[in-house]
Amino acid sequence: MSDSGVRRKFLQNSALLGGAAVAFEKQVNALASSKQVHDRLPREVWIGTVSMAKMREETSEAMSRRLLNALKEMATFKPDIVCLSETFSVANVNSPRPLEERAPKWWSEVLGPFSDFAAQHNCYLVCPVHTEENGKWYNSAVIIDRDGNCQGRYHKIHTTTGEIEKGLTAGPLEPPVFQTDFGKIGAQICFDIEWRDGWTKLAEKGAEIVFWPSAFGGGKMVNTMAWQHQYSVVSSTRKSPSKICDLDGTELATTSHWNDWACAAINLEKAFLHTWPFVRHFDEIQAKYGRKVKITNHADEEWSVLESRSPDVRVADILKEFDMKTLREHLVDAELAQCACREA
Repeated sequence: MSDSGVRRKFLQNSALLGGAAVAFEKQVNALASSKQVHDRLPREVWIGTVSMAKMREETSEAMSRRLLNALKEMATFKPDIVCLSETFSVANVNSPRPLEERAPKWWSEVLGPFSDFAAQHNCYLVCPVHTEENGKWYNSAVIIDRDGNCQGRYHKIHTTTGEIEKGLTAGPLEPPVFQTDFGKIGAQICFDIEWRDGWTKLAEKGAEIVFWPSAFGGGKMVNTMAWQHQYSVVSSTRKSPSKICDLDGTELATTSHWNDWACAAINLEKAFLHTWPFVRHFDEIQAKYGRKVKITNHADEEWSVLESRSPDVRVADILKEFDMKTLREHLVDAELAQCACREA
């Protein structure tokens, strides 16, 4: 069926479906605009997230099955990576098993089916679970690669006092970054959002997407982490909407009352700039590149995002051509100049 045919069918059925049609319309629009994901930009990454706000199960096994069903629905979008919620296998579960009973089984029993999904659907997964290492238990985000293998783990740095009382250990102060085939990613978990150290270190290490599985929604703090560090942030929560935020904090997709999962594309071929003084080149850039380049201005904050919309245009080349710098580079130059003038 053509795109117009799909939309006509949606309009014909919307009166019967009521509010539930909203989620369907979002899927139709996303699939149509992506040309079924076949015609994507070189650094376009499809990201999925899940909210457990309406999920309640009796056992961990039942919860895992429910989340796997959500992932199977999401597979239509061919996501490159999907993030699940904090300690999803025991969250919103009436009868979770205690830590000591999970020791030898956290990979085989809990993550085995998700590993199989990743391999079958050629996608990465961010799976937040309790893991054991050298006799210590952590609240972790396990990164599963496209082959279904464990690529690595991030251990939550800022555990709560309640978690420590239950036997969990605070993770190392240096958060790792993970190299994927589309770029570097990192993770923070729940309470980590109340501190800036982990987020800042991930930015310094070149992370382009940071995943934040959490027990709570975080609200505008999620958007703030994105624009403050100039990378995309993806949340997956237990009791609030989950969201996919671009590097300027713009929400690209969210879950809602109508949809437990969301999927959207992020274009990583972008640069985050301080509008002044580089705005002086924007007209010239648009005149030369036309719709191959998109410039988004946030007037009040004086941020600008320079984005390539063409496979043959690289943002780094434009920055070099017009002698422009990213916000991070611009601030480093300014600080060096400030230090030099103080010492003069």
